[in-house]
Amino acid sequence: MGRRHTGRKLAMQAVYQAEVQGGDISYIIDAYIEAGNFHPETKEWASELATGVWANKAASDTLVSAYAIGWDLSRINPVDLSLLRVAFYELLHFDTAPSIILNEAIELSKKYSTDDSPKFINGILGKYVEKECSLD
Repeated sequence: MGRRHTGRKLAMQAVYQAEVQGGDISYIIDAYIEAGNFHPETKEWASELATGVWANKAASDTLVSAYAIGWDLSRINPVDLSLLRVAFYELLHFDTAPSIILNEAIELSKKYSTDDSPKFINGILGKYVEKECSLD
């Protein structure tokens, strides 16, 4: 696995933990990412993503609500919501190709979420990318 992929995975896990524990993202980053046996570049990328996602959670949640038509945020699987938050944050704040971000979110959902999650995540992110971005 690449460092960016692993960083996205770690960021998603940190955001998930902060959400379900109602905790401090900084503590989770320190305890889980920084203390982990990961490459320094992976730690830096994961920490930057997780911190940014958590600080911009409201903006991502607004987009999730807008594109997950008929779904209240409270009904969305917490892992899926964490993946969507990471993906939307990266789409809005980095120059990563949208196709890479979509693929990463879908692949992570296949590994860490339900059987229906890849389709759900692809639908939400795909609608957004189709409307707001150009696929590279």
